[in-house]
Amino acid sequence: MCDLSPALAEFTAERFGVPNWFTDYRAMLDAEDVDVVHVLTPPATHQRIVADSLESGCHVIVEKPVALSNADFHALWALSQSRHKMLVENHNYRFNAPVRKLESLVADGTLGKVEEIEVRMALDIRSGGRYADRNLPHPSHQLPAGVIHEFISHLVYLFLHFVPEDQRDSVESVRAAWRNEGGGELFKYDSLDAVLIAGAVHGRLRFSSRQWPDALAVTVRGSRGVASAELFHPVLQLTKQRGGSKHLTPLVNALGQSATLFRSGFGSIWSKIRNRTAYEGLDLFLRQTYEALASGSKPPVGFDDMDRTSRVIDALLARENRL
Repeated sequence: MCDLSPALAEFTAERFGVPNWFTDYRAMLDAEDVDVVHVLTPPATHQRIVADSLESGCHVIVEKPVALSNADFHALWALSQSRHKMLVENHNYRFNAPVRKLESLVADGTLGKVEEIEVRMALDIRSGGRYADRNLPHPSHQLPAGVIHEFISHLVYLFLHFVPEDQRDSVESVRAAWRNEGGGELFKYDSLDAVLIAGAVHGRLRFSSRQWPDALAVTVRGSRGVASAELFHPVLQLTKQRGGSKHLTPLVNALGQSATLFRSGFGSIWSKIRNRTAYEGLDLFLRQTYEALASGSKPPVGFDDMDRTSRVIDALLARENRL
């Protein structure tokens, strides 16, 4: 366990029964026989810490974004390959139950041909909390896209995950509107509205730091149906073509959605009782990653996933693509 704060490092080590703790990660890497490093530090520090960990002969699991540009990611990837070590970025929301249910609807053809994908995140971070403290500004305010840069990877990798495999490398016509709608100097941007085209698939990415309630929704529209997965209040709603009278189809879909919302309401209460949060997919992601580390097989988040995500983020930030 390593943290710049001695109090936090010691407390965490005691809580989880870790025998040694450090305030300098390089001293930790020198002193301990380390197999895997989890990098959970602010994004601007990832490049240096990941590189040092790889140089020390460790596999690395790193929080998003793995790096602040695609070029920086490629530098880290080249280093990981030269050291024969795995480098894996945390795409935890891909492993949440509603997203996996949405995957199955796409895979079994229920939705038909994927035509549109929308990913929307709303986090009320301007009204209070660590991002709104003017006296102790959060490090993420200094990122190229400000605080949104800390979250945008989620939007991008969820979008790409539902683009058909043969079209994921054809993202084009990126147009992004970055705004500071709340004003002031603390937030560089507090809103993003972006439109992308990947082959025949149209996409929209939306982030707001002023709206309520908090939400993270993925909607996939296909030629035969529409499905929307909400991750913060877990539910998946499906609207599809049904047999019988077309006039009754809206009623049948509405009844089905009502039943789904009713069940999800009780499910959300039960999840809170069991202390299950929106990070519920993290356990599956880590389990599959460690299985890959143990067997030498391909991890659940590979080079293509990280490379495509960082390339799209570069395009969203590019001046020529801004509205």
